[in-house]
Amino acid sequence: MLEFVNVSKSFWTGTQRKVILDKVSFRVELGKSLGILAPNGTGKTTLINMMAGLEKPDEGQILRDCKISFPLGFMGGVISRLSAQDNSRYIANLYGLDADYVEAFCRWLCGLGEYFDQPLGTYSQGMRARFSFALMLALDFDIYLIDEGMPSTTDVEFNRKAGALLRERLDTTTIIIVSHQPETLEKFATSAAVLNNGTLHMFETLEEAKLLYDYENQG
Repeated sequence: MLEFVNVSKSFWTGTQRKVILDKVSFRVELGKSLGILAPNGTGKTTLINMMAGLEKPDEGQILRDCKISFPLGFMGGVISRLSAQDNSRYIANLYGLDADYVEAFCRWLCGLGEYFDQPLGTYSQGMRARFSFALMLALDFDIYLIDEGMPSTTDVEFNRKAGALLRERLDTTTIIIVSHQPETLEKFATSAAVLNNGTLHMFETLEEAKLLYDYENQG
């Protein structure tokens, strides 16, 4: 279970205070994946980072009694001067997992070939995203956090394998995915919410959430 209790978060932009959350409370139960619709600039990444514990609220509490992943695309835990091979084994050891398995899984899913043995600092953005996603799926989490959907990659085989794995995980884990595009949520979300102007509106279905989202963002 992941729960926000009267959580507030804002930033000073230099000219005004940008409110991300204003005394927001909600709960995500294990087994019920959540899609959150939010226009660009409303704080999607901040919200995901708060769920992961990477950012703290200004007020309120965030309660976690399960294992929550780092956000898809977050590379703060890896070392650019090390190869994907070394990073995968390092992260596996941090989580107390079999380093041989984590390395083999990431090598298979990434499809980076010889680049898997090269420093991450030499990778393109798409290659780094593929490694980040593979590393996230190699680890054992109860809740997976995804910001704006699948990594941006032109690798068709990677998209196929990663998408299939993510859908399989829905049977045993929970996914929280945040995006400004409703179609990004359709394959994974069983319930939905809309974030706007510091308020999170929760709905039982994505269709209900889309009605509010389209109304608030029409024109």
